[in-house]
Amino acid sequence: MVRFCKIAVYLLVLYSVVSCKNGDGMLIRGEISNLENPYILVTFLSADTLAIDTITVDGKGKFNYKSQIDTLTSFSLYLNNYESAAVVFADKGQTLKVKGDALLPDLIEVNGNEINNDLTLFKTENRELLAQRGQLLLNLSMESQWDTIGNKSVIRHDEIAKLQLLNHELISQAEEFIKKNPARFSSLILINNFFINSDNPQALERVLAYLQGNVTHTPFAARLRSYSEKINRSAEGVRMPYFMLKDKEGGNIYSHEFNGKYLLLSFVSTAGIESRETIDLLKEAYRQVNRDSVEFLTVYIDSDIYPVEYVENDSIPWRVVPEKRSWGSDIVEAYNVQYIPFNILITPDGHIKVRNIPAQGVANAIRNSSEE
Repeated sequence: MVRFCKIAVYLLVLYSVVSCKNGDGMLIRGEISNLENPYILVTFLSADTLAIDTITVDGKGKFNYKSQIDTLTSFSLYLNNYESAAVVFADKGQTLKVKGDALLPDLIEVNGNEINNDLTLFKTENRELLAQRGQLLLNLSMESQWDTIGNKSVIRHDEIAKLQLLNHELISQAEEFIKKNPARFSSLILINNFFINSDNPQALERVLAYLQGNVTHTPFAARLRSYSEKINRSAEGVRMPYFMLKDKEGGNIYSHEFNGKYLLLSFVSTAGIESRETIDLLKEAYRQVNRDSVEFLTVYIDSDIYPVEYVENDSIPWRVVPEKRSWGSDIVEAYNVQYIPFNILITPDGHIKVRNIPAQGVANAIRNSSEE
């Protein structure tokens, strides 16, 4: 699971909160442990421009940060060279307090207005789940730096399975919070945090329906509804979105070429253990299926940090696409690919059968579907 996490900068309007006042400015007081550097990078929207600033931190991790704002604004605090982050929601005249551990960013507490207080309450009520998830993410991050295929593979898969269970439980807790607080802006934030990158469009549609009151009329809510509509266009059961790709020899590949056949569409990276393991598992699945009725297509996507390199394409017996636009490509957008490796099984009549199907389950899924 290669996941390129992003901290969204929310432009929040048409909402007011009751809080402490700090003149015309905004003040953030904080204390963050386990900082590797004597500074924190902060970003926020100012007059429709993304502003970037630096916060000086003392030896104990304490800091003060002031800014002039005239509306409710989100400040993203990036810690340890972007390895983790925290988001603070602030309005003019407010004083906010931030406290936590840079190694466990999900548990960083922010207080000082209704939105931050609500989100901190959610963290407090789910501290054990968030702490377990944070430690697993830390372990997986450290293991990915070792980056050897045979390196503790079984342990890694166990940790990923535990992470999925924890995420499922946290999503359930977030849904309960939203149901109890349908008119709070914090519910919008939790929807964004827990349901936007979920591969379950029905869940996102369901929690959006809980919302009530003024929050339903905000631009933020409108963006969430728009996103919900977008991911429903590539949900299980719908017709596959059109695509046109170029393979590694420069030849065109069109989605309609696969009519009448099962298509296993996989998205992978040349970087990372899991993508390489996925390719090996897909090769085994490819040997098991009837190639007259099944085709595989793999799209290589790497982060913007690393160039796309093809170290093992020659050994892949099906067509491969080097997607030069990476995460900004049309097919990633059309099929709502949020992380890699990611596999999608499409039926001969062009409908999406299974999203995020495990590579080891592809052959059986095709066999079972053919027998239906």
